[in-house]
Amino acid sequence: MNIHLVSSEAVPYIQTGGLGDVVGTLARQLSFRGHSVSLTLPLYKSIKAKQKEFGLKSLSEPLRVTMGNQVLVCKIWKTSPEANLNVYFIEYNDFFNRDDLYGEEGKEYTDNGRRFSFFSKAALDLAIQLKIKPDVIHLNDWQTSLIAYYLKTWFWSEPLFRDTSSVLTIHNLGYQGHFPMSNSGFVGLNWMQMRSDEFEDNNGINPLKGGLFYADMITTVSPNYAKEILSEPGGCGLSSYLNRRKNDIVGILNGIDEQEWNCETDKYIPQTFSAKDLSGKKICKTTLQQHFGLKTDLDIPVFGMVGRLAYQKGMQLLMGCLEDVMSWDLQLIVLGSGNPFYAGYFENLAKFFPGKVGIYIGFQNELAHLIEAGSDFFLMPSLYEPCGLNQIYSMLYGTLPIVRATGGLVDTVRNFEEETLTGTGFMFNDITSEALKNTIGWALSTWYDKPGSYKAAQLTAMKQDFGWKTAVEKYEKVYEKAVHRRKSWS
Repeated sequence: MNIHLVSSEAVPYIQTGGLGDVVGTLARQLSFRGHSVSLTLPLYKSIKAKQKEFGLKSLSEPLRVTMGNQVLVCKIWKTSPEANLNVYFIEYNDFFNRDDLYGEEGKEYTDNGRRFSFFSKAALDLAIQLKIKPDVIHLNDWQTSLIAYYLKTWFWSEPLFRDTSSVLTIHNLGYQGHFPMSNSGFVGLNWMQMRSDEFEDNNGINPLKGGLFYADMITTVSPNYAKEILSEPGGCGLSSYLNRRKNDIVGILNGIDEQEWNCETDKYIPQTFSAKDLSGKKICKTTLQQHFGLKTDLDIPVFGMVGRLAYQKGMQLLMGCLEDVMSWDLQLIVLGSGNPFYAGYFENLAKFFPGKVGIYIGFQNELAHLIEAGSDFFLMPSLYEPCGLNQIYSMLYGTLPIVRATGGLVDTVRNFEEETLTGTGFMFNDITSEALKNTIGWALSTWYDKPGSYKAAQLTAMKQDFGWKTAVEKYEKVYEKAVHRRKSWS
């Protein structure tokens, strides 16, 4: 098939979270299976700074994109990292030559609606100019969901897209991209689309809601999350609209990049290891303790956490029990960025518990690998989690996750059973600090009182298979259904 992915981020070029991980890896995996794959991204400031490293070459002819009564002229860059994969970058400095992707200092850019509606339209104009004739255009989250609408309205009579279908993946329904109604002319929406069934939402425009109306097929990033979004609060206000499309929604569990995340070959950790020989993990642990100035002691369990410091991630649950938890014999290491309030709390925590807490506000890929490899437990008390990747990385690195029973965490982590010595982590249900504290205590008790049980769970976790093969095959079936559905519109 000829598959065109459009996304606001993708590894290795740009990433703020799981969206970038999934899109970049999926594009490569599809190309490995013989599909002709193209991927379109904005040319952000950080990508431009590495254009030689990424092998970007500019295309000579500029691209003219009509938005409302304006024509915006942009430049196109290209690189071909794999035999069947071409990656295109849309350069429009007024929108993308900024220090961040979506906002700064905890606030979104006020023109995000214009930025990504332009990017969505430009991705289609790019395909026409370069004569890319896709069977499927794969959209990702609100930033590119308008493409589903454009294909069935403004580009309906375009011969290149006559048989092109759209698949929209919801990576996180909590982010829907609301922007003011005043942008409707620029976006290309008229009164027929500005109704509650399509784009209208609280007197504004909701691009994800409209994309769900127009997309031929819809996917989420785990089977359990596909069920959760059909009711509230999982539906984030859109459950009634999603129920109308429930027969077109497929939950596909994310795979992981096994070249990037493999404890036997990981280039970012001081010593590789395996389920057969865990001696290297001990070296990773002592290196991690030394990095953060903690007491170097293999007998003290290290609880690690890597991710966004956001309400969704259960930060308030952790904050509500840490005073008690930190009185126990353990160490805590946190790597993350996000809400300034949470960031300030964890920075102060390190001052209150010197030698027991290590904090890095921001993101370092090498440090993320070290935390996954050197920790004994991984904290992930999410209020909701569409899929989650860190719990998967943790298990494969012999680090047992402590998670709330939600979304993809249910699909990936099996709760530890003392009687049968089965399971790959520790799970709780209630959205309370007490439930999290008790589960941390359960894990800590297992570590100190039943080391054989911990070791059994650790080895079971490391033997799990989270490769992309199954996921890619499921995406292929969704693409086939989308193509069939598109033909029915004709």
